[in-house]
Amino acid sequence: MRITNNMLINNMLANLNTNLTRMNKYQNQLATGKKITLPSDDPIVASRALKLRTDVAEIDQYLRNVDDATSWMEITESTLAQIGDVMQRLREITVQGSTGTTTPDDLDKIKKEAEQLKIQMTHLANTTYAGRYIFSGYKTDKPLMDESGTFLIDIANSEQIMYEIGIGDDININVTGSDLFNSGTDAAAGSTSSLIGVIDALIAALGSGDHNAVGNMLSQIDVEMNNILRVRSGVGARMNRLELTANRLEEDYINFTKLMSKNEDVDIAEAIMYLQNEEYVYRASLSAGARVIQPSLIDFLR
Repeated sequence: MRITNNMLINNMLANLNTNLTRMNKYQNQLATGKKITLPSDDPIVASRALKLRTDVAEIDQYLRNVDDATSWMEITESTLAQIGDVMQRLREITVQGSTGTTTPDDLDKIKKEAEQLKIQMTHLANTTYAGRYIFSGYKTDKPLMDESGTFLIDIANSEQIMYEIGIGDDININVTGSDLFNSGTDAAAGSTSSLIGVIDALIAALGSGDHNAVGNMLSQIDVEMNNILRVRSGVGARMNRLELTANRLEEDYINFTKLMSKNEDVDIAEAIMYLQNEEYVYRASLSAGARVIQPSLIDFLR
């Protein structure tokens, strides 16, 4: 086969372009810090990168869900603690009012404090988190009760707000007002909370000046306090679960991020070495090409 100058030049240019393409590959890797810029560069790395990025994005969303759920439940737990304090104070003044040495003037002062504690209790029942009423079940845009202790909405214990904190892993973050303020019984709008009913009965007993009636209220107050403790222990158990889940998700996030980095990120030292090698090859091809195209017919017409 006859080798022409045109063939030599075309082959030389093709080889130069191939060498330049390989050098450009490593320049791009160093510039971006990634092994590939297009899926066609390495389909296997690209497909694995998509899967790992999806996993990391899911874990990141679950972490945000856990943070939001934790904030909601921290507000709930704090409110339950304040409700417990109100009930404890009610019990203390009930004990004071049940003694026969308490004067009518003392009973009147205790009654006024009980009335204020009732108002405080109804305000706590309407506690909000980020503009949402935490004890109103699904109706988070509506308050639970008025200052008289009357429910403003229908609410059932089944109105549980669930947060997804993992694949197939949901957790209930709310406490329903019926469970807390109505001894676990579904409540209808217009009815009075059983807890507030106990406070009303105590206020009435204090107003009547009947020490025995005041003393008899202790057992009912204890029942309501035990119900509050039951609800609070359930919230505490769920908060512990959230903490454990958050720890696991944070570890998973770190592990998957490392895997994603190993899959996508380029080895800088290796890329520099390959780039220098390709640069030497490219320079050598340029030098060889210059020697190939240098001679011409004019060089021999002397």
